[in-house]
Amino acid sequence: MWPAYGQAAFVLTGRSQVQAGPNQHAAPIASVAKVMTAYLVLNDHPLRPGEDGPTITLTDADVADTDRRRRQDESVVSVADREPLTEMQALQALLLPSANNIAAVLARWDAGSTDRFVAGMNATAQSLGMTHTRYTDPSGYDDATVSTAADQVRLVDRAMRVPVFAGIVATPSATLPVAGTVHNTNTLLGHDGFVGVKTGSDDAAGGCFAFRAIRWIDGKPTTITGAVLGQPGHDQIAAGLAAADAMIDRIAGHRAAPDLRQPTLSPLPAPGSH
Repeated sequence: MWPAYGQAAFVLTGRSQVQAGPNQHAAPIASVAKVMTAYLVLNDHPLRPGEDGPTITLTDADVADTDRRRRQDESVVSVADREPLTEMQALQALLLPSANNIAAVLARWDAGSTDRFVAGMNATAQSLGMTHTRYTDPSGYDDATVSTAADQVRLVDRAMRVPVFAGIVATPSATLPVAGTVHNTNTLLGHDGFVGVKTGSDDAAGGCFAFRAIRWIDGKPTTITGAVLGQPGHDQIAAGLAAADAMIDRIAGHRAAPDLRQPTLSPLPAPGSH
């Protein structure tokens, strides 16, 4: 059932009990932290499907912050001074190519400062019963942002009830004013029943993937919401995706997804993606 390395957890449609594998302990989660960032922004600034929301105007300071992050090999999207980003576009930049610079932009826009936003992330985690989770930044780049697979399943299950969040993480690509077309790091999307959610990877976290997939189980389509953390491999994103895919197969007894044309794996992402 469980990956050989790291930790994992899942919950099935209609069940309240999260099934947690062995080795649950607070560990770095890299960009999976952005699930909470998006969830909190959408709680504070709700969007209805089809709405773009208010416009956030980027500044020279945002450009300088982006340049600094790029020098550190962080995952960023290109931005420009006075670039207008709607709330929807900012969330797409956050969740699809996993832009750390836009995580910081959204945090300041939402709460006035990153520190206040992070306090809100932790308060929300506490309210959701995520007892082994501590956020120290909105992007997950900081290795002190830690959680467990079981805690992330609780969050993803809640976030996927927000239609705009679910819609964004199910989108393969989006177009931003300056960065142009950006692509979802979740290359399993649309294959093997996967409908989201968020990848994460760095040396401290390994390969991480919070996910949702729909498979036939006992003759009916069943939603599986899960998370894998700490997957080893040269290509950490690929390792996280592969561990989740294999876990879903075992849970579903290798039964195909209900809505597939052809149940094939997508190509693995290029090394160095986030």
